[in-house]
Amino acid sequence: MLNRKIQAAAGTAVAALAAGMASGGTAEAAGSAQDGWVRLAHLSPNTPPVDVYLYAFGGTTAETVLKHVAYGTASSYEALPQGLYTVAMRAAGADSASAPVISTNVDVKSGSAYTVAGLGPSSGLTLSVLSDRLDAPAGKADVRVIEASLQNPSVTVSAGGQTIGDGLRFPTVTDYQTVAAGPWDVAVKSDAASTTAQVDLHTGSTYTLAILDGTGNAPQVLNLTDSAGSAVIPKGGVAAGYGGGTGSTGFFSAQEEELLWGGLLLVGAGGAGFAVRRLRRF
Repeated sequence: MLNRKIQAAAGTAVAALAAGMASGGTAEAAGSAQDGWVRLAHLSPNTPPVDVYLYAFGGTTAETVLKHVAYGTASSYEALPQGLYTVAMRAAGADSASAPVISTNVDVKSGSAYTVAGLGPSSGLTLSVLSDRLDAPAGKADVRVIEASLQNPSVTVSAGGQTIGDGLRFPTVTDYQTVAAGPWDVAVKSDAASTTAQVDLHTGSTYTLAILDGTGNAPQVLNLTDSAGSAVIPKGGVAAGYGGGTGSTGFFSAQEEELLWGGLLLVGAGGAGFAVRRLRRF
């Protein structure tokens, strides 16, 4: 029988499942009004999978660890108290005490959201701290583009015929642009190939479109929701792309999590075609 902690979490998660079915299944990041939010993204095409650690600045014990994060993967947001943090990347499987391949600091402000993204080629890998916009004008959506395709080092991106990135060079991050909300065909064109992806941009929401290496020379579009409107900010990135880390959430023991998620899978099975995604801190 589930203990009280798991019962409470299961009740909350079941409610989230119902809300998720109505909102497209994106999970809202928890946190207080004093928190900010951080998510991580591996967008360096020829950099192998990495383990990612997040520390309070000056700390030696990681508050969060993501294992085997592969290219094309973005985490969900984590709510963090305002303050300075360090994000460090190590080769997948490397000892946690070893020197990181790369690290950077992120100054988390209350009510603000950030994406810490590994960008560029492996030989020039950088960790960029991007400020994420959390609202857009009523009836509109805000979109930015990250050019993260090494196979297509220059791309032009348009949505519904409106150009939102012209001749973007790898690895460029554009400013946000305001576009009409609604379903869009996003076209990505390069000298080598082109592709079209369908995205649904909701009113008052903000998005990041990451252009990735895909099958052959065709680029792939990774659509990340930065915020689904100011009333529920931030709704945050989904784990997507070519892989990602798994592991304990840090809130429950491994045994408790197995019991909890077993129960949730049974609940989720009652909704036809509704997939339950493992919750985790990232």
